[in-house]
Amino acid sequence: MTVVRFLHVLALAFFVGGQLMLVAAVVPALRGQADPAPMRAVARRFGYGSIVALAVLVATGAAMADRYGRWSDSALQIKLMFVVLIGVLLALHLAAPASRAVAIAVLGATLVTLWLGVSLSH
Repeated sequence: MTVVRFLHVLALAFFVGGQLMLVAAVVPALRGQADPAPMRAVARRFGYGSIVALAVLVATGAAMADRYGRWSDSALQIKLMFVVLIGVLLALHLAAPASRAVAIAVLGATLVTLWLGVSLSH
C-alpha cells in the first residue's frame, strides 16, 4: 500500500504543484506577449500530464478507499463531489481556455480536494 500512497502523492504533487506554478510564475511571465504560442505550448504539455495525474489519482484513491474501507466516509463523499466538479471545470476550461474565472475555480476546487484528502489521511 506504500507504493499506492506514494503514486497518489506524486500525482497530487504534479497536479496541484503544476497549477500553483502556472498561477505564480508562468502565466504572469507570459501574459501580454504578442505571440500566444508559448502559453498554449505550456498549457498543452501541462494538460497532458494532468490527464495522466488525474487517472493515477482516481486509481490510487479508489485502491486506498477499498483497502481502508472508507467509501462510506462523509469526507470522502464530499471529496468525490469536488473531484467531479474539477472534471466539469476542466471541461469548461478546455472550452474557454482564456477564462480566468474558470481557471481560478479549478485551482480552488483542487485546493479544497487537497484539504479533504489531508483530513482523510489522519
